[in-house]
Amino acid sequence: MFKFHSLKKINPIKGYFISNRTNQGHNIEPQEVFLDNLAKKREAELGISEKRFEVPLSKKILQTSLVFIIILVLLLFGKTFQLQVFENDFFSVKAQQNKFIVRSIQAARGVIYDSRGKQLVFNKPGFDLVLDIKNLPVSDIEKEKVLKEISKIIGQNPEEIKNMMISREKNNKILISQNLSHQKLILLETRIDEFPGFQIEQNPSREYLDGENFAHLIGYTGQETAFEYVGKDGLESFYEETLRKNSGKLRFERDARGNIISKEVISLPGPGKSLVLWLDSELQNKIKEVLEKILNNIGSKKAAAVALNPKNGGVLSLLSLPAFDNNLFSRGADQDALRDLLLDPKGSLFNRVISGLYPTGSIIKPLIATAALEEKIIAPDKQIYAGGKIEIPHRYDPSIIYTFGDLRVHGMTDIRKAIAASVNVYFYIIGGGYEGQKGLGPSKIKEWLELFNWAERTGLDLPGESIGLIPSPEWKRERKNENWWDGDTYNLSIGQGDLLITPLQVAASFVAIANGGILYKPKVVKEIIDSERNLVEEIKPEVLRENFIDPKNLQVIREGMRNAVTGQGAPFASAVILNSLSVPIAAKTGTAQTPKPNYYHNWITVFAPYEEPEIVLTIMIEDVKDIQAAALPAAREILEWYFSR
Repeated sequence: MFKFHSLKKINPIKGYFISNRTNQGHNIEPQEVFLDNLAKKREAELGISEKRFEVPLSKKILQTSLVFIIILVLLLFGKTFQLQVFENDFFSVKAQQNKFIVRSIQAARGVIYDSRGKQLVFNKPGFDLVLDIKNLPVSDIEKEKVLKEISKIIGQNPEEIKNMMISREKNNKILISQNLSHQKLILLETRIDEFPGFQIEQNPSREYLDGENFAHLIGYTGQETAFEYVGKDGLESFYEETLRKNSGKLRFERDARGNIISKEVISLPGPGKSLVLWLDSELQNKIKEVLEKILNNIGSKKAAAVALNPKNGGVLSLLSLPAFDNNLFSRGADQDALRDLLLDPKGSLFNRVISGLYPTGSIIKPLIATAALEEKIIAPDKQIYAGGKIEIPHRYDPSIIYTFGDLRVHGMTDIRKAIAASVNVYFYIIGGGYEGQKGLGPSKIKEWLELFNWAERTGLDLPGESIGLIPSPEWKRERKNENWWDGDTYNLSIGQGDLLITPLQVAASFVAIANGGILYKPKVVKEIIDSERNLVEEIKPEVLRENFIDPKNLQVIREGMRNAVTGQGAPFASAVILNSLSVPIAAKTGTAQTPKPNYYHNWITVFAPYEEPEIVLTIMIEDVKDIQAAALPAAREILEWYFSR
């Protein structure tokens, strides 16, 4: 190596001298100068300046940056303070909601049994797929994936589910698929944990045994919300609070990723209580069978029948025709058939026993006779000549004569014969008065019919009971703007005119005649029991009225109804075909005119056995053409079966 001493040379490029020593105290080698020169040339070719300057930031920029940082920190601090202090409660609740999921634990609705323990109503298993929107994945990608997979299983378009989510009301829960098939249920149950927000809920539907036979009595359930069915008619409605299930609650705790980390039972489910009825389901089936046959034979379509226990008012049977199948209201039923039922012109849903209002015809006569004896209008053995008609002259124009007729001339007639042979003339006279014989008059007739609870709700434990109507001079003046005439009283005395009563009110009133003077509130339910069939409550009989009839007078009425069957003292007794039955029967028939010419409502009320009655049966058949027996032969066949089984 050569060392250059004291040699100075002008740099041809920059005009600088190269010293033989650097500031660091070491010499510059020749090759370093050469290489540096080459590097500088290369930089020039590439357009890279060799000048490198460190430019300090201005004071203004530094101040602005500092202010910006301070403002940003203050904003962040303020927002944090707002979230943690002012909105702490709100977000704590939100956090808890996200942390915990509460699901219901379904219980069973109470069922219904007849008096012999036969189950008439069942809970049919059913499962629904439900979505709780707030539990869906937050990520749109994950959410889309879940909806897509769920849609594949249930065979539904994902867009349909999205539309449900959009069109929902305030509730976050949506019913996605109802009554899952067995195959879909298995697929969903095995994978349900893969689908956040979705859950399977048990929601059993009602199944009714022999639906058409008991529909008007038992009723049906209907959809109250997407997730709840409640009683809509019949016992299902009246005893909703008793039958209603009480769902339990199960709480799941989740971590931040949505994984279940614990679960807790908040409340246990409670099944609804069950009902035991006074109903004799076999009797109900027999009545339906017989009445449908009679209706078919005479060409009529509508009827009502009710049987009561005269010892306590229990409903042994309650049937309205035409009937309907209450299973059509259950979940998953045939919707076309249900629509046809709702549009049925025959009024199959209408309960004629408790809601139908009809003129009673001669069924009223034992009650009118009771009133006449109690008011001492006539003695039991006093006879009145029944010549087939009475004639009443117009009060202002004697040339105008009103005739009130009968089917035949009955001759001399006392009260027993008048009941047994259904003598119209006799009841015209004791009701409205005639030729010196005082009558009850409209006010007393109304008073006594009301004592028998006519035109009043009986208080039966079913919804939809009608009140009825007993016309009076005041009612006619207010409603029709007309005066009351003697003819109105005569018509009322034989159950015609504007009088309208339900078949149930008729049957309930004859309970008092059958049992010696106690008017009971009819009851469908006998007992309330729990899911283990332990007695929860006994529904005790309720007396509406008692001791309002002298037992001697009541016995006269009973004898008149018995003579209607035996024919004793009454050549034209109205119910003699019942005399061949194995037990002694008491009866009263009735034929009520309708607005339709030559069509009548056909009635019968019976109680049996005569001395110790077990049953009061009332049958009404609508629109029977011409005067013919319809209810009477039906009662005979029903009672023959009832007392021979």
